[in-house]
Amino acid sequence: MKKITGKDLLRIGFEENIILGKTLDFCENYKGSLNKGEVLNSLKNVFEKPSETFETSAFYPLAQQIVALQKEMDSDTIPLETNPKPYAVFGNDYIEEGARKQMETAMKLPVSVAGALMPDAHQGYGLPIGGVLATKNAIIPYGVGVDIGCRMALSIYDMEESFFEENQSKFKRELIAQSNFGAGNGFRGQYRFDHGVLENQLFNENPLLQNLKDKAWAQLGSSGGGNHFVEFGIIEFAERDEQLNIEKGKYVALLTHSGSRGFGATIAGHYTQLAKKVCKLPQEAKNLAYFDLNSTEGQEYWLAMNLAGDYASACHEVIHQKMQKALGVEVLAKVENHHNFAWKEQWNGEEVIVHRKGATPASKDVMGIIPGSMTAPGFLVRGKGEPEAIQSASHGAGRQMSRTQAKKEISKTDFKAILKDHNVTLIGAGLDEAPMAYKDIHQVMEAQKSLIDVVATFTPKMVRMADDGSSED
Repeated sequence: MKKITGKDLLRIGFEENIILGKTLDFCENYKGSLNKGEVLNSLKNVFEKPSETFETSAFYPLAQQIVALQKEMDSDTIPLETNPKPYAVFGNDYIEEGARKQMETAMKLPVSVAGALMPDAHQGYGLPIGGVLATKNAIIPYGVGVDIGCRMALSIYDMEESFFEENQSKFKRELIAQSNFGAGNGFRGQYRFDHGVLENQLFNENPLLQNLKDKAWAQLGSSGGGNHFVEFGIIEFAERDEQLNIEKGKYVALLTHSGSRGFGATIAGHYTQLAKKVCKLPQEAKNLAYFDLNSTEGQEYWLAMNLAGDYASACHEVIHQKMQKALGVEVLAKVENHHNFAWKEQWNGEEVIVHRKGATPASKDVMGIIPGSMTAPGFLVRGKGEPEAIQSASHGAGRQMSRTQAKKEISKTDFKAILKDHNVTLIGAGLDEAPMAYKDIHQVMEAQKSLIDVVATFTPKMVRMADDGSSED
């Protein structure tokens, strides 16, 4: 029989723990007549229902070991509360059941204090995307998400709409020249960019970050795959905005969406696995494993998360500076906000850790950007500080189709037609990012009008995304 590896067992449902090790030992000594596929099928059944394994089975001794180990592990498991704590829901009609169930599980954690679902919410890993969760002195890596510090950044140019319309070839040329997309992509040699974020002492103090520094440097100023983009559009202010010092009117603007690239993704993966080892939760909540913020691991993750957020911001800064220089244009104002992050905030008079996984900070008078899709408008907003929403808003329109579903149901013909109808030039992107895969941004905005005020409306005109169908790396 061909050798069975740990990867084989993980693929059929095992986890990285002592049961996996004991099962590998069993496989090393297995002398039966079954082939590898048959053995794996039997192991899957034994793992899922060890108490139902017959005494006459060659796998019975392993099943008994698994039963004993599971009892031992269950005694170390942190129990969930019987009933979920109450949480607010915005846009109730647009949120799938899977996202609600995930939020209910999160609200059963003993460290949970408050929660809210934004109108763009949909199912993710651990905390739903569009989920906001406040905890007491606990940080959840998967409550932050894989793409740590993912954000929006907007530069408003001192440039009229007519200039863009008359010079689209120049804008397209610079959009291609000044951006870099896709999982694993970055810059080499003389094309790399320096930034103060790379001088952070954590790169010397934390071995994981030290090993990631070169990758971070190579990818600085680049964008990931999935729904990340760099785009030009027209932003319209219906009236003068005093805070930004911008007059009523239409302006050309650059809008970007991306995060901490492979640097953040590796941090997320490493600390999520570590959290699962030190914080054992029931199966349905395992992706919500958390660190006590006062623990060594909790402090390590907190510092690494903040560095990843600073790195994501630096990536946007490089892109926007390059584009400004290439176009030779004056920037009237810049606005930036992030999600997939955790903040220390006050809640009912006590300090809590607020996780916003795909949710925009919307404290009183705080500015943010909520995009629609490549053909739907985005909105420059100002927060109202609504306590029920834990001072948050949606981070976009939110998906109504999974990527797989979108690829199956949306045709290239329909995709091209909607781009033409909205006069949008698209560079890259696959069917999984077609506008039809997203919720109606107008319905989403209506559902959260108590959370934010709209300051200006952004209409996409020229969009670049990854063209290889890649997700973040």
